[in-house]
Amino acid sequence: MITRAVVIGCGHYLPSRVVENAEFEATLDTNDEWIRSRSGIERRHFAAEGETTSQMATAAAQNALADAGVPVEDVDAVIVATSTPDLTFPSAATMVQAQLGMTKGFAFDVQAVCAGFVFALANANALIVSGQAQRVLVIGSETFSRIMDWTDRSTCVLFGDGAGAVLLEAQTGQGTAQDRGILSTDLNSDGRHRELLYVDGGTSTGTIGHLRMQGNQVFRHAVGKLAATATTAMERAGVTAQDIDWVVPHQANIRIIQGTANKLDLPMSQVVVTVQDHGNTSAASIPLALSVGRERGQIKRGDLLVTEAIGGGLAWGAVVLRW
Repeated sequence: MITRAVVIGCGHYLPSRVVENAEFEATLDTNDEWIRSRSGIERRHFAAEGETTSQMATAAAQNALADAGVPVEDVDAVIVATSTPDLTFPSAATMVQAQLGMTKGFAFDVQAVCAGFVFALANANALIVSGQAQRVLVIGSETFSRIMDWTDRSTCVLFGDGAGAVLLEAQTGQGTAQDRGILSTDLNSDGRHRELLYVDGGTSTGTIGHLRMQGNQVFRHAVGKLAATATTAMERAGVTAQDIDWVVPHQANIRIIQGTANKLDLPMSQVVVTVQDHGNTSAASIPLALSVGRERGQIKRGDLLVTEAIGGGLAWGAVVLRW
């Protein structure tokens, strides 16, 4: 008998403003067909003026708690994966803790850009397996619209805002791949590739920056690294691609999603895809896709999932879990 970190609730939040591709035509040399053909994105959501990462994270967390039927008093920890916190400090997670009315436990942020939610899941799993927490809220929340260069058509049309959350609970498993919960994780990073995807400003440099990306180079790294990390995580879980019910990937680009599925020899009919409606919401994209996939009736209790993501750093990783 072993301890597993089991998802008992999930939820998401999207800002009310929906931005269709056509909106960019007035200010950029681009159009709907150009954006769709290169990314698969049709629309995205942008946060309202004054709407913050922590507020969106709190809304997603409240939905996850309601889904689980668990009061906030029973939560031990909050982990927020984000690259766009409200303030340099304190952490967005402590703001969520306060907004939820949570007066005990602990909270902290994880920053691994688009791979942030996978890294946060791995940390939550470690806390639960080690006995330091019984229930952990894991949230991905981003306001990437605040770091866009609106003159750069190669990046500003790709990203959106939103938040997703899951509530993990310690439960007893048999130690086999049939257990519910997180079965394995795989985390990686390589700081030599910093220039491929970064923001050209920050606190210690005294500057305010914008997102910069070498899209072709990121694509070249993404497909191979995502397939490799997913394979490693499956091997650690003792499962194969043929055992997987759903791939829930980072929603960056439909071509990356298709290329990774092809390398894993899995059909797109087994991939949860939301990029067309949300764009790239960075650390929020996997929990958003989990929540939407569950709402659609795709993801069901007992299904075996593999999630994988890659982001600036470069940082990448995967998690295998049974829903």
